[in-house]
Amino acid sequence: MTIYVGIDDTDNLESRGTGRLARGIAAELGKEYGIFGVTRHQLLVHPDIPYTSHNSAAVIHVEGCDASDAGRIFGIVKELMLADFVEGSDPGLAVAPAELVTAGMTAFGLDAKRMIVGMDRAKDVARNAGVRVEGLGGTCGGVIGAVAGIGLASMGNDGRFLMKGRARDLKHSVRTLPEVLASGIDQVMTLDGRLVSCGRIDLNRSANPSFVHGRAVLFVEERDGCLVALKRD
Repeated sequence: MTIYVGIDDTDNLESRGTGRLARGIAAELGKEYGIFGVTRHQLLVHPDIPYTSHNSAAVIHVEGCDASDAGRIFGIVKELMLADFVEGSDPGLAVAPAELVTAGMTAFGLDAKRMIVGMDRAKDVARNAGVRVEGLGGTCGGVIGAVAGIGLASMGNDGRFLMKGRARDLKHSVRTLPEVLASGIDQVMTLDGRLVSCGRIDLNRSANPSFVHGRAVLFVEERDGCLVALKRD
């Protein structure tokens, strides 16, 4: 079973970002559990929504678990987040076994991409699903993104990977297709839907695979005879 760990609003303008914290937490959890990856989910950017830079949530996908592991994982992540608390941030944490993610949580995530949603609704959606959620400082507004992120991640069809296998290690290099696939990326594809079966790929800083149909898909385009990685959600 997969257990989703959603975190949001853990940073300020001068600190490390939420994505970096999520990768660090995933590395710690990976000492005891399987990690499918860490995904980033873009939420609505609006003047009335407080956010640090891009208003995105991060979700860690923990694999090979039982539902009973959720409580322990929550405790581990909460301790790590509190130990790395940044003044001026409003962190939130939610942990949900896949079997508890409801249509209501998914709908909440989709709404958070296109409209302003509130903390009360986030807590109600989580409570009604039996999902544990908690604010860990400041206004605790990060619970909104934490719950929304889990709803979106559970679809397997939203956002992009901040961490997937060894894919980050290949950035800023040119690699063969077999090397790219061996790093943890499932498919390489052009934007017009052509599956890439050979060639060398320029893995620039935008080489973050997208989360598509439950798979890590790296989109590329041809430039001057070379395949170049693209960033897209």
